[in-house]
Amino acid sequence: MQPNRTAEIAALLDRRILILDGAMGTQIQERKLSETDFRGPASCGLGHHAHDLKGDNDLLSITQPDVVRAIHDAYFAAGADIVETNTFSATSIAQADYGLAARAHEMNRAAAALARERADAWTARTPERPRFVAGALGPTNRTASISPDVNDPAARNVTFDELARAYRDAAAGLCDGGVDLLLVETVFDTLNAKAALFGIATLFEERGAKLPLIVSGTITDASGRTLSGQTPEAFWNSVCHAEPLLVGLNCALGAALMRPYLADLARVADTYVSCYPNAGLPNPMSETGYDETPAETSRLIGEFARAGFVNLVGGCCGTTPEHVRAIADAVEGVPPRKVGRQPLRRAA
Repeated sequence: MQPNRTAEIAALLDRRILILDGAMGTQIQERKLSETDFRGPASCGLGHHAHDLKGDNDLLSITQPDVVRAIHDAYFAAGADIVETNTFSATSIAQADYGLAARAHEMNRAAAALARERADAWTARTPERPRFVAGALGPTNRTASISPDVNDPAARNVTFDELARAYRDAAAGLCDGGVDLLLVETVFDTLNAKAALFGIATLFEERGAKLPLIVSGTITDASGRTLSGQTPEAFWNSVCHAEPLLVGLNCALGAALMRPYLADLARVADTYVSCYPNAGLPNPMSETGYDETPAETSRLIGEFARAGFVNLVGGCCGTTPEHVRAIADAVEGVPPRKVGRQPLRRAA
């Protein structure tokens, strides 16, 4: 487990707006990997695995580590200060769909080790600019708050305790691999997030050590609420007990429609604020699934920065190293948001 670098990261967040990486999935899709590629060499032990594995991107940290390394390097080269591990769906709950629940800890540890290796290599090149690794913990493919059966509102396909155990084990793998932060992201159901935070707290108690946290929610439509019905302010009030270093929004609407909800969160949160939107709204007719160009995404995020909303920015679905480079340029020299409920600067 890495030393707790909260003070170092907070000092940087006070000094300038930090840059998070962009989408992992977009970059993997561009490589057009086959089922054989996903299974990897014989040493990975997946040659005769009964389930199809193509599309299980988290598995690539074990079966195709050079692919994951190259993506991390591309984002660091584009200006990222922090990269996320390739573990969005690397919980035992999500991996059960591929018959790989038992390898979830291994996936998290391997992904964290790869990102750690690249972050340390880039830090060695420019010691005055340290790079960091955020261990990504996605929402899973189950929801604790919403029934999967339209005819039975009380039905649930996962329990809080099951989620907490899965998140605790995934976080253990990430810590074993050397992450600097843990990122509970794309929160569409805050009860899932609370299970993640409980699992993480359990792990920290077991180990007698902590790492800084980021918690990032997702507004799913123009109602301005998460899928489980919370406004940004309610979301913050539900997770602030965990004392995250950063709280923010990602994914879903893209930056153009995210602004009022980010403003609400920046108004109430008394900690640092992050934002990493999609490259616009999904477009199934597009080759990448998203249409927003680096210039468009960076213009919108640059406005968020000038309005005083953010301390950490990057990209989610559909964004590329080119998006991240443009975002970094757009916020260069813009003062970061001041922590606390303070008046926001007017947009330039």
